[in-house]
Amino acid sequence: MSSVPDRSEIETQYKWDLESLYATDDDWEAAYERAEELVEELAAYEGRATDDAGTLLATLETYEELMRTVANVASYARMRKDEDTTRDQYQALTARAQSLSSEASSAASFLEPALQDLAWDDIEAMIDAESPLEQYEHYFDDVLRMKDHTRSPEVENLLAELSEVTGASGEVYNMLANADMEFPSVEDPDGEPQPITLNNFTTLQKRPDRDFRQRVYETFYDEWDGVRNAVGAAYKNSVKTDVKMAQARNYDTAREAALDGPNVPVSVYDTLVDTVRDNLDALHRHAELKRDAIGADELEMWDLYVPLVQEESPEIEYEQACEYVVDAVAPLGDDYQSRVSEGLDSRWVDVYETANKQSGAYSGGTYDSQPYILMNYQDDVESMYTLAHELGHSLHSEYTSESQPYVYSSYEIFVAEVASTVNETLLTHHLLDVVDDERLRRHVLNEYLERFRSTLFRQTMFAEFEHRAHEMSEAGEPLTPDRLDDLYHDLKSDYYAPAAVDDRIAREWMRIPHFYRSFYVYQYATGISAAVALVDTILDEGEPAAERYVDFLGKGSREYPLELLQDAGVDMSTSGPVEAAIDTYGDYLDEFDQLT
Repeated sequence: MSSVPDRSEIETQYKWDLESLYATDDDWEAAYERAEELVEELAAYEGRATDDAGTLLATLETYEELMRTVANVASYARMRKDEDTTRDQYQALTARAQSLSSEASSAASFLEPALQDLAWDDIEAMIDAESPLEQYEHYFDDVLRMKDHTRSPEVENLLAELSEVTGASGEVYNMLANADMEFPSVEDPDGEPQPITLNNFTTLQKRPDRDFRQRVYETFYDEWDGVRNAVGAAYKNSVKTDVKMAQARNYDTAREAALDGPNVPVSVYDTLVDTVRDNLDALHRHAELKRDAIGADELEMWDLYVPLVQEESPEIEYEQACEYVVDAVAPLGDDYQSRVSEGLDSRWVDVYETANKQSGAYSGGTYDSQPYILMNYQDDVESMYTLAHELGHSLHSEYTSESQPYVYSSYEIFVAEVASTVNETLLTHHLLDVVDDERLRRHVLNEYLERFRSTLFRQTMFAEFEHRAHEMSEAGEPLTPDRLDDLYHDLKSDYYAPAAVDDRIAREWMRIPHFYRSFYVYQYATGISAAVALVDTILDEGEPAAERYVDFLGKGSREYPLELLQDAGVDMSTSGPVEAAIDTYGDYLDEFDQLT
């Protein structure tokens, strides 16, 4: 019998306050109806949006009201569904929201082609005629630079209408992994049945009993083997969608298309992979330390998550984690720190794992709402770091929403993962500075090393997998489950050379949901590299560097990602930040070696 509680058993203070977005589902319905009206209003501007400055401004204002409303509708539906992925009511609302989003995108599909028919002189003249258009200057630049990859209004409309279909692979995978799959229980060392879930798998892999870890590992991946054809079909079609959509927009590769959206050169991706590949000896050293820590002749795949310290990890209750995180962000200034504290007290966070809840963690919300954080808190050091991570995203959103007009209210993942990892890095510095408990210090140091391993090295390995899988599809090679297993097995063997890489770990690609957002994961690795550099500067320089960083958080998408980071003080167009981050990783390995 599962030990995961029902949602009704969780106290209100540990649940997010979705009523602050829509008090009732009836309010959601009213917003949905308003969005449908706005779809018609926006469509009426097609063919005349750029006739004059006044009409262009009215078009953009209608477009923004529509997209803000759709975002609110979609966010609420998704978060209600994520509370319990088996509830038909909110699966239906989510499906309706997805259809509405597709309709809105279709209605707006004329706008960018219309703008791209203008010369920059025409746009400047319109700005002179209607001063409110001045705030759109960077947006206009972004639209015009994509001219070669924008199709006719008819084709753009068709591609927009297909958005609901093109996202189907990820939706199928999500329902399979989170709602339909059930993992058997495994007998723990005390003879008690221990249920396995997507959320607790890695936690169970940290248990000190090696035989138990092996049983959990084998049971978990054997279940994935039973759905290999379904997952393989979902991923194959997800990759094919990426490739076909890139071709439709006149890109040579799916990767080029994905990186061109945020205006990140593919050289940044290649530099990351090459630099990490050149420094795998640091990761290999970490693996050897794990092998020595458990006293084994060879490190097995079920040993990868085991801590470097063998004593039981200290329990970190949620309230204690909140206190640590609030104190840790003090170097970013009083305003930042007070916002974190107030958010934790204002039901931003849906804290604990419950039956059928969406796995993992994320920061959500919209331009018009408070931030929302989904957690599956496990009372451990890792969960504390995850909380710090997601609060970084939430504060990024809050500062941006307050400082920017809606047109710049979003931000690219390339910079988003910097904001989250800065908080993790500050948390490590703080805990190592103030905690006297030697056991907790060892576990903090171990956790940060694990963060480096999983964020810099593991995500780069994922990035290689994605790139090669898409290259195979673009070359016409079949993406069968067996071929994907082989590809993943080869990468795992390179990255974890000191370990025994068995056949089961080749299935790990099946459990990675981020693969359904193509070329997403590399930004975790660039993010931690930039974050380490920024934190070093903030701690050395103090208030001026902190002010530059908070200013960066408030810029949203008003500049391109590399420009935003350069203004904050780090140049991600070079290998320098990645090399420096790996050096820091090596320093922490040295520190741990000396400590133990």
